Amino acid sequence: MNILVTINSNYIHPLKVMLHSLFINHSNDKFCIYLMHSSLKDRELTMLNNFIESRNQQLKIITVDSDQFANAPVVKHFSVEMYYRLLAYKFLPPSIDRVLYLDPDMIIINSIRELYYLDLTGYLYAAAYHDRTPITNINKLRLKPYNIKAYYNSGVLLLNLNEQRQKISEKKIFEFVEKNKKKLILPDQDILNGLYSKQIKNVEETLYNFDARFYYYYKMVSKNKVDMDFIINHTAIIHFCGKKKPWYKNYYGSFHSLYKHYERQVNLS
Repeated sequence: MNILVTINSNYIHPLKVMLHSLFINHSNDKFCIYLMHSSLKDRELTMLNNFIESRNQQLKIITVDSDQFANAPVVKHFSVEMYYRLLAYKFLPPSIDRVLYLDPDMIIINSIRELYYLDLTGYLYAAAYHDRTPITNINKLRLKPYNIKAYYNSGVLLLNLNEQRQKISEKKIFEFVEKNKKKLILPDQDILNGLYSKQIKNVEETLYNFDARFYYYYKMVSKNKVDMDFIINHTAIIHFCGKKKPWYKNYYGSFHSLYKHYERQVNLS
């Protein structure tokens, strides 16, 4: 399976925890990790390569020259790196037809095989949307001219690369950013939804993009179906969305201990 990650130096440790949780829960699977970056040091890349190879998996490094995005508009404090997952099809080998993008602030606790091999015929992406009605309505209002179907989270994205090579326009993305600069909040996610929401195949969030902040919300709206037993046995991806992250000492949350379990294994390795 092909996995795409895009990080800077601040996210090396979380990336290692995420990858370790992925590998340990897929002992019979082989992964090729595509790492897109523009600023990691050689020693950091060597360390990541050693970490991944020690688990009998493969790392392929894609170094993006900053000149590639010399004409790209940027927003507020967001850098050109916000374009990486949206334009990954340009940099990934033409021989691969799909890749699963994963944010580093998550853990993988069950199989992602069903997600990875999902039929994407006619779609650019597969993703989940976090359906909190007030927030969803606000996002639809912000992007009203684009008549979005749903506001998808870009932390877990299955990319149909063949379809993207034919249909995604770098120029159109840059024009969207230039036109909407003042109202973009999460730029890469806003771009994804504003331009491509109707070409995203929906996947179940409680299975493939479980927002760790909302355990009790999921439990309530599912009438107690999505409880801790359900998550441990069925949920594949737990995503620590938001500013509070489980590798910080002041973090607290329903899945803090589970994250620390995988983090300890990385620290001991």
